[in-house]
Amino acid sequence: MAKIKTKRERVKFASDNVAGACPEVLEAILKANEGDSTPYGNDQLSIKLQDKFSEIFEKEVIVFPTASGTAANALALSTMTPSYGNIYCHKMAHINTDECGAPEFYTGGGKLIPLNGVMGKITAEELDQSIGGKGIVHHTQPSSVSITQVCETGEVYQLDEIKKISDVAHKHNLNMHMDGARFANALVSLDVTPAEMTWKSGIDVLSFGATKNGCLAAEAIIFFNKELVGDIAFLIKRAGHLLSKMRFVSAQLDAYVTNDVWLRNAKHANKMGKKLSDGLSKHNDIEISYPTEANEVFAKFPREKIEHLNAEGYKMNEEELDGKSVRLVAAWNTKDSDVDDLLNTIKPN
Repeated sequence: MAKIKTKRERVKFASDNVAGACPEVLEAILKANEGDSTPYGNDQLSIKLQDKFSEIFEKEVIVFPTASGTAANALALSTMTPSYGNIYCHKMAHINTDECGAPEFYTGGGKLIPLNGVMGKITAEELDQSIGGKGIVHHTQPSSVSITQVCETGEVYQLDEIKKISDVAHKHNLNMHMDGARFANALVSLDVTPAEMTWKSGIDVLSFGATKNGCLAAEAIIFFNKELVGDIAFLIKRAGHLLSKMRFVSAQLDAYVTNDVWLRNAKHANKMGKKLSDGLSKHNDIEISYPTEANEVFAKFPREKIEHLNAEGYKMNEEELDGKSVRLVAAWNTKDSDVDDLLNTIKPN
């Protein structure tokens, strides 16, 4: 007899954070659990990450594993921004709206300067016009620029956009940071190399996201510009993010980037996001708010449809952007049937 799916068991599209870890990552954690290992990031898995990521990015990089994206962002920015410095970002950037002041805290007072941007992305032109006050003792000092890839509207910064923004930042002697919470999703969407999307486009430091795309709890701070490493090892320790059993974080990252697991997961999530977006667009009373370029879908629903889906067990995320759009996110393990179930649950026009 076929099992009847209850409302409680429905897949929630509120975030890709609701998905579990992929099998390759779980297997790597179990393998890392065998025997003893040197603590505090001096284990062979953590050391090996340096070479592995250097190969992936076609450049010698310095990697610091962390357990959360907020820590990766805030600690990365703390190496680039003094306590009296400015960090330019989009007004909807995660560092500005969803990290409880962590960047300000870890920089010791760095000031976030939100930009309006266009369709969720900052522009080189607005950035250039906004940078000011350098050398004036009464003003916080221009220090860093942070962009999110995939950005907060689900769109992807194109390479030429990243390069133009980076050119402006470096013209003013500012550092470039990329919040890559959905780095792999953007990478496969653009069909470019990791090097092309980062240091070849002017990025100095990357927060490399992995948790949303199949890891249990694993992110990394990746330095392309070694001059910015500074005292981050001490900052990580002081912040409580130097894990004694770092090998379990490093094992996740190692498995994640081995045999293209991260790219395969992202391609599937993006495919499911596009399928969901296409299905929603067939309803004449549902408006897709932004182009679906990765695994996030933003759409404006009639109130009755939102209430109907909530009643059917779907937690409709209305807390993103301006409060007018619902965000739906596909994950690495979203099935075609999961998308079909949601689309079939929506009442017809």
